[in-house]
Amino acid sequence: MLIAWLLALAPFAPVSHDEPVPKPPDAREVRDALKRANELILAAQEAYTPKAADSKAPGKKSGPAKAKGREWPYEGVYRVGGEIPIGYRIGGTAIAATALIEAAGGEPDAPARAAIAAGLDFVLEAIRDPLMGPAFEKGYDVRGWGHAYALGFLLRLRDARLVPKERSQEVEEAIDMLVARIQETEIGGRGGWNYSRPSGDDSDPSTFMTAPTLLVLFEARRQGEAVDAAVVERALKALEDARLATGSFQYASDKENHSTSGFEDVPGAIGRMAVCEVTLFLAERGSVERIRGSIEAFFLHWQHLEDRRAQSGTHKPPYMIAPYYFFYAHRHVAQAIEFLPEAEREGWREKLRALLWKVREDDGGWNDRVFPRSATFGTAMTVMALREPSIPRPAGWPGPRESKR
Repeated sequence: MLIAWLLALAPFAPVSHDEPVPKPPDAREVRDALKRANELILAAQEAYTPKAADSKAPGKKSGPAKAKGREWPYEGVYRVGGEIPIGYRIGGTAIAATALIEAAGGEPDAPARAAIAAGLDFVLEAIRDPLMGPAFEKGYDVRGWGHAYALGFLLRLRDARLVPKERSQEVEEAIDMLVARIQETEIGGRGGWNYSRPSGDDSDPSTFMTAPTLLVLFEARRQGEAVDAAVVERALKALEDARLATGSFQYASDKENHSTSGFEDVPGAIGRMAVCEVTLFLAERGSVERIRGSIEAFFLHWQHLEDRRAQSGTHKPPYMIAPYYFFYAHRHVAQAIEFLPEAEREGWREKLRALLWKVREDDGGWNDRVFPRSATFGTAMTVMALREPSIPRPAGWPGPRESKR
């Protein structure tokens, strides 16, 4: 299988870097970087007030001068009524708060706990917003990112026993609601999820969104939640239908219209190949060999991701790579590395750390967009990439199931 995969890659030569890749950081440098990342994430928590936010002023906090920060809004080009959509605000907050947990090995200190608790307050309130309901808008709608990452955050809080006692019942109810909401918002009878649904329920599922959403549902089931197997099976089929002979995955699953160019060329897919292969492997529809192939492709074609990092716009030819794939890809490649035989892992970890250090910002954070706020997302995803060897292994499907807590 691997030989066939490599033969399929034969037309693509390795991409040279403009500058030498630096030496991988040592253990002390990684510890210091995690400490600095923790500081940056804590400092970025804000009180976002629609109609008053200014994305062009780094560090500027919107809202009343004394308002207590509760969120870390992810910022991209998409707006609703001129404002950051609620799905991005929830998703960004959930990712940043989860990173604070992971940066401390599951045992955050008092300042981080306070920030996580404030983020939890925001998430529990914001998921009730009418725009987070089950009725997707036809066209572009990012509420599904909010559903998935909010659920992942709450599950991680519960697993780490970090839910404040006074919020435990509310967290349980929110988890139940989010599991149901994710299942309600699958794409019609096709299965899977997509934040771009130009044809409504006839739209194609996005592999980029479907794979991480499935990982969250796998974990929900492991923790005793009632997850509909039919929803999961439809989404898994969408991923399988999108897998190409080259090892690439389509951006949007469309089995009848496979291509080998643009989005579907291997360099255009390296940001999502690893997470798709890990998800299918956890559902007994993949192999370590396929995961290894996705990792090899990532490093072989990494420069194509780098060429689009911190650039304006979204999908640009020839490979239709958007800047927001960058740290998403690194986080999920780090996750994929942990599925390789133990003897192989450290070599790949070092390669990944070296690349992360190559693109580190002067302030010690990481940012793949042109927006100051998106530095929190990039830094948080990098924290999880660096901590991946000690993060609990993702749950399998169907896998063992615990009693609901």
